[in-house]
Amino acid sequence: MEQDNLNTDAANNVVVLIDTPMPALRSAAAELLTLANQIGTPVAVALEPLPAEVVTELGQYGVERVLIANVTTDASPYLTPVAAEALSVAVRRTNARAVLAAPTFQNKELTARLAYELDAGLVVDTVTVGLENGNFIGYKRVFAGAWDVSCEVVTPIAVATVRANAVVPVKPEHAAATTVVESFDVTPSDLASSVVMVSRTEHPPIAGAAGRPKLAEAAHVVAGGRGTEGDFSAVEELADALGGAIGATRDAVDEGWIEHDAQIGQTGVTVAPRVYIGAGISGAPHHRGGMQASGVIVAVNSDPDAPIFEICDFAVIGELADVLPQAAEAIREYKASL
Repeated sequence: MEQDNLNTDAANNVVVLIDTPMPALRSAAAELLTLANQIGTPVAVALEPLPAEVVTELGQYGVERVLIANVTTDASPYLTPVAAEALSVAVRRTNARAVLAAPTFQNKELTARLAYELDAGLVVDTVTVGLENGNFIGYKRVFAGAWDVSCEVVTPIAVATVRANAVVPVKPEHAAATTVVESFDVTPSDLASSVVMVSRTEHPPIAGAAGRPKLAEAAHVVAGGRGTEGDFSAVEELADALGGAIGATRDAVDEGWIEHDAQIGQTGVTVAPRVYIGAGISGAPHHRGGMQASGVIVAVNSDPDAPIFEICDFAVIGELADVLPQAAEAIREYKASL
């Protein structure tokens, strides 16, 4: 692995991984930059070149420096071992005190490898981060949301993944005067190069409208359970009216009614949208553990004794096939009136 000289002039740098380049900066990345500005100076790192529009947006979030990894071999930067070594070079190059990444499945492995490379403390699935007495703190919700805990990192470098929708993206008062884009070489180790990527397929959002947000990052999530009886059309209609993502319970996935990527819970995706709507979902503990940190929880169920009503902010007792289309129509009418 290529090693860079340590930069000892920027002890407050916070590396933010921009891991999925798009024509516009994703909300999850904007949230990470907001947190990075609160605890230090954000430095954006990407594993491939970024569009000019994204670089401009990064500058609006106070980013003066963007580092692009240049893998000097045929190894793919999308392989986790290669990505971890690239990030470790970037951290050493910038003398960063912390690394923030979105909580994707790949990033959970990536941040674990990175923490090992850097001998750094690791906190995953935080709801926010901060500093106390000069040490990095990751704040988490554990035991299905029953406890809030503070995790102090006592190593010089901290690595953390942060749940989507943890904060509202806020641009600093003053944008970066200039944003410098620089590339850095990474020569993967023999171990990292021992795995070869044969193919790579990007999966679009779960069937339906184009541009539907990713489940883990969506600000609005509509989820269906056994009460859908396999018909997710009303769930999809409401999700698309809201501009949200579609989720599901483990039972719905096990029945083959929807793809596994939609599963919310302890064995699926953990979500924390600003609004979560659960339709036909009883509220089993393993599902609640994956959505209980949502800002507002709306439950729609025909069973007035459903456990999910114990944790929801708004309860609707009724058939989802009747309730959801009415809600979708009301939302469309409201948007049309604006």
